[in-house]
Amino acid sequence: MHSEFEPKLRLWCGGKSINQSINCKCCQSLQPLFRNISIYGCILNFSSYFHFLAMADFEWPWQYNFPPFFTIQPNLDTRKKQLEAWCALVLDYHKKTKSYSIDVTEIQSSPLFFNKKLNRKLPVDGIHTVFEELRKQGHIEWKDPKTRKQGLLMWRTPDEWGKLIYSWVTSKSLQNSVCTLYELSEGEESEGTEFHGLEKWLLLRALQTLQDQGKAELMNFDGNEGVKFF
Repeated sequence: MHSEFEPKLRLWCGGKSINQSINCKCCQSLQPLFRNISIYGCILNFSSYFHFLAMADFEWPWQYNFPPFFTIQPNLDTRKKQLEAWCALVLDYHKKTKSYSIDVTEIQSSPLFFNKKLNRKLPVDGIHTVFEELRKQGHIEWKDPKTRKQGLLMWRTPDEWGKLIYSWVTSKSLQNSVCTLYELSEGEESEGTEFHGLEKWLLLRALQTLQDQGKAELMNFDGNEGVKFF
């Protein structure tokens, strides 16, 4: 399916378009019941169609359409530039899809590493080479370092998230204020920020960096997890 069809496709739920339905609680609750939907004769999976919408305007780098990009180059200087491009692409891709986990078995068949138009795929050892570079940069943590099959991917490091959160705190004059973790990641005040919807494990790591810098203190009160900013 091509991106030019996206504006023409509309799934209605109480008068909502497909774009509005992505964040609609009603639609989300129905997704497990309706695995596939038919739009203009096309059978679509909910999750894959939502992924399609998210990636419709994603700008692939020029290297993605260059066949040699899918073979790790032997020349060290060329390989360095190649890995820099791959690392940037992986981070941009996961930022666009707001994904924080990786599964090597699944991801090798995803559009990220498999260009169907070229019929070129980065081999598993190449994927591991790219991921190792990202691990060194602090963007990946393997659940099992020995198998390196599944892991956590941070397209921003905890320190970068911490700086972003504290910048927002400063702009809102929230120093010496207490916020619950829910208010930070799901509250109305944080809507529109890049950290809105941030997964809890990564939010905690980001706040921990601020605590280490003396800018915040993690706390528990009345059964809630929160943080006080300084």
